[in-house]
Parts: sequence; C-alpha cells; structure tokens
Amino acid sequence: MPTRRTVLSSSLALAACAAAPSGPVAARPLKDLFPCPVGVCGMTGQFGDAGWLQVVTREFDQFTPEWEMKMEAILRPDRSLDFSRADACADFARDHGMRLHGHALVWYSQGAEAFAGVDKATFARDYDRYVREVAARYRGRAVSWDVVNEAVAEDGDGLRTHHWAQTLGEVDHIRRAFDVAHEADPDAMLFLNDYNLENLPRKGATFLRLVETLMKAGTPIHGIGTQSHLDVEISEGQITAFLREAAATGLKIHVSELDASLKSDRRVDLRPDGQRRAQQAARVTELTEAFMALPEAQRFAFTVWGARDPDSWLNRDARAGSGDQPLLFDASGAPTPMHAAVTAGLA
Repeated sequence: MPTRRTVLSSSLALAACAAAPSGPVAARPLKDLFPCPVGVCGMTGQFGDAGWLQVVTREFDQFTPEWEMKMEAILRPDRSLDFSRADACADFARDHGMRLHGHALVWYSQGAEAFAGVDKATFARDYDRYVREVAARYRGRAVSWDVVNEAVAEDGDGLRTHHWAQTLGEVDHIRRAFDVAHEADPDAMLFLNDYNLENLPRKGATFLRLVETLMKAGTPIHGIGTQSHLDVEISEGQITAFLREAAATGLKIHVSELDASLKSDRRVDLRPDGQRRAQQAARVTELTEAFMALPEAQRFAFTVWGARDPDSWLNRDARAGSGDQPLLFDASGAPTPMHAAVTAGLA
C-alpha cells in the first residue's frame, strides 16, 4: 500500500460493533454482477460487527485477510509461528462460502527483527521454512497468495532495498519465495502484488520488467496483483494503459486492494466536492472497464480494500484523519457514488 499506511496494531484491528445497515441496498449484490469473484478485505475484530458482516456476506464472494495472514501476525520473535489469527480468517472464509486469497507471504516491511543477527545459512533456512509452513497450512483452502508484496521502489527506480534482498539477493529472494510456495501448494495461484502501478507509469514499467525477469527464469508466477489505491487526479487513460500492458504478460490480473481517496496529499486542497467526486467516478469506472476488457481467463478477481467507508485504512491512519469516502458502501451499508462508478464500468 502507499507509504502513509501504518501497520495496524492489534488494538486497531479490533473494530467496535455496529448496528446492522439501515440504508438502502443495491438491487443486486456485486457478486452477482461480476463475471469473476469480487473480493473484500477484513480482520477478525470485524467479524462480530453485524453491519460489516451483513455487507460482506451479501456483496462479496472472496476474502483477503487485511493483516492477520501477514508475517507480523504469524511470526514470533524466536521465528516460531502463531497461526491463531490466520486460522480464524481462513475459518471465516470457509464458513461463509467465500474464496480465500492469502496476503502476504513476504513483505519488505516485516520480519527484520526476528531475523536480525542470524547467520546467512540460518536466515535462508528459516525464510524457506516460513514460506513453506504458511503456504502448506492453507493448502486446499487458500486458492491464491500474494507471495511477495511491494517489491518495487517507491518511485519506481529499481527494486526496494531491505533485509530479504540484502541477505538472499534482490531478485533471488523473490524467486526463492515463489519456488518454495509452489512446492508447498502446487495448486495455489501465486501473485506478485504492488501499488501505484497505474498511478506512476515508471513504477508500472519497472514492475512489469520484474515480472518478465521472473517469467524468463522459470519462476512459478501465475498472476499480477495491482493494488489500485487510485490517485483520482491521474490522467485519463493511464489506468487502461497499464492494465493493457499487464495483460500482455498472459498472467492473471487481480485488482487486489481497490480504493480511491477523495483527499489530496497537497497541504491545501481547493477542489470542490463535486470535482473530487467526478474525478473519483471517472477513474474507478475506467479501472472497471479496463479490467472487464481483459480476456476472460485473465480476470482473476476484483477486490476492494474495505467493505464500508469507516472500515478503510485511510480513515484509521492518524495522519490522514477521518471522513474520507474511498469505498463502495457508506457507514450504513448503503451504496456510495463509487459503487455507481463500478457498476457503470461493468455496463
């Protein structure tokens, strides 16, 4: 995700219970409108929220754990593994008839403390063991994984520098994770996932070069995850251009974390509300249209990063404040203008 995201602590992961939705609902659920799975993320603290549960079970048929299948939630300081929260997410998906997408096995921002100070042989052994044991535990349950998350540098100038790359190699640690995950679960679809691929053409190009490198090396990569945290002010056609280039790889495409903030990173945002809403609608409709223009076999899933506006990480980030409206449903569970933008793209 974009850098302003903070890693959620367990206290933030526990959402307060809310009443069931009181607003109007869409005539047809999203999962009945899309010709492929339509996904949503969530956390165990939301499972007891009646309003959240009603929206999620009505609208979606794929589930991505927002945080609790990440290394920070599973890996202990001694590098042993705690699956309690990840298991709860897998059970939730199973109990509600939802497809489970695992997120994420390797992320540059996690794991450094547990691996600090160990020799290279131990580092490599435990890196492999982590990927193998997590992927194997959900074999037959998780249909897919984000194997490596956010490998490309923030500005698109090459790949990120971090503990995994420094010890195991810039590209080799990525190949290694895919190889081990595939060995642990040969049936799972394996994705490389990143953000700002539509927003920053330079980053999108670097990402696709990395994909090409992995494919040429025989890496078992099956799909591209484009997070699609959309900048609503980017130029028309930019989203379409990236998805067309991504489709040329022949891999499956997952819109994996869609939201579209109405706020700007500028210190003073003078855009009127109507302009911001129009920009949001235009970019979200373009994304949906471009996704639907992909060959059917390449449309893996279309996932939004939160069920309702107050569930969004954008409204939990203290630096961002609250009150953003980046998702498809409002606090009451009623469709937002962004929902209309998605359905317009489907049409």
